[in-house]
Amino acid sequence: MANISDYLDWRGDIPMSVDPFNEVDNLVLAELAYTDFADIVPPPSKEHQYVTLQDACEMFFSMYSEEEIMEKNSTTKVAPFLMKKMIKSKRFESMLLMDYVNEIDEENQTQFSVISFLLPDDTIFVSFRGTDNTIVGWKEDFNMSFLYQTQGQIRAARYLDDWFGDTTKKLRLGGHSKGGNFAVYAAAFCHPRIQERIVQVYSNDGPGFLKKITEQPQYQKMLPKVISTIPESSIVGMLLENELDHRVVKSSQSGAMQHDAMSWEVLGNHFVFAENLAESSIMLDKTLKNWIYGLEPEEREEFVNILFDTLQSTGATTLDELVANKMAMMNNISKTLSELSPEKQQVLRDVIKRFAYSSGETIADNVQERLQKIPHPEKLLPNRNNKR
Repeated sequence: MANISDYLDWRGDIPMSVDPFNEVDNLVLAELAYTDFADIVPPPSKEHQYVTLQDACEMFFSMYSEEEIMEKNSTTKVAPFLMKKMIKSKRFESMLLMDYVNEIDEENQTQFSVISFLLPDDTIFVSFRGTDNTIVGWKEDFNMSFLYQTQGQIRAARYLDDWFGDTTKKLRLGGHSKGGNFAVYAAAFCHPRIQERIVQVYSNDGPGFLKKITEQPQYQKMLPKVISTIPESSIVGMLLENELDHRVVKSSQSGAMQHDAMSWEVLGNHFVFAENLAESSIMLDKTLKNWIYGLEPEEREEFVNILFDTLQSTGATTLDELVANKMAMMNNISKTLSELSPEKQQVLRDVIKRFAYSSGETIADNVQERLQKIPHPEKLLPNRNNKR
């Protein structure tokens, strides 16, 4: 089936003046945000200095070879190649890139990256990058299970307040994975004068929030503008709470690999949708929610800190580095775990035990639901009072 790369081949010759911005355009720009635009796209400024798509593409591929890009251990490594098709399309060839930020703050456990695109229809699309392959980035994802707000979320709202308070242009926000979460948070908690100019917010398999966030009036007010799309076997997009009406897209991948946006199926100017989520996704969602809400916030925090302190004890800063030497990594992790205090070891055992219990409880509930749908045996027997 076709994906967003095929979309650029088939629909790239149709300008936005003929076919307005659509959900597939959103995913193209959400994926493009995974590109490393350091020293290519100017940082934020009141003047919104920009670079053309043509120049950005030429500079990027003069800095990185295709072989170097493809050696990376990441599902998003192909994102830069979208530019090669976009510069040949009437739809995107005149797009401008500006206000690029890429920050990794290990001390504050924050991975934050965003880029803005001035589109041919004179609107701005603010694209928040999802989780990259840094261990800090993944820890921030886990921090969402106990923090009211993460530094990345706060940074996302501040980005809009700092650089888009004066512009009169209409805004669209979006992102994939954690980038979708940042887009929703930024839209809900930026300045009201900016909110008035937000046309749409796209969350592409983005995780939700703690209930403290979803109960806020600012969040509730923004919900009508949010479009959430998740794959059939979504894991990330089902995490925590978001109160969104998810649209379920079909994917050419299976299981957890459906999170890869390049696998989402496209037909014309829209996604190919499935009727429902996969049962495995629904069960995992119940399991994780039972597990998370069965722990106190302090327990969640301690578990996450122990887990990631252990991973970082290997000296790795990225997932690529972590898996580069699997044997050494496992030995290092085993050694670190054995050196933990008895109290911390008990925390790990307790949390894992509760996850196992939640899994069993979810399966039991699922079986019970199925049994309740089966008619009582007497209802299956013929009515003896009926005469033939």
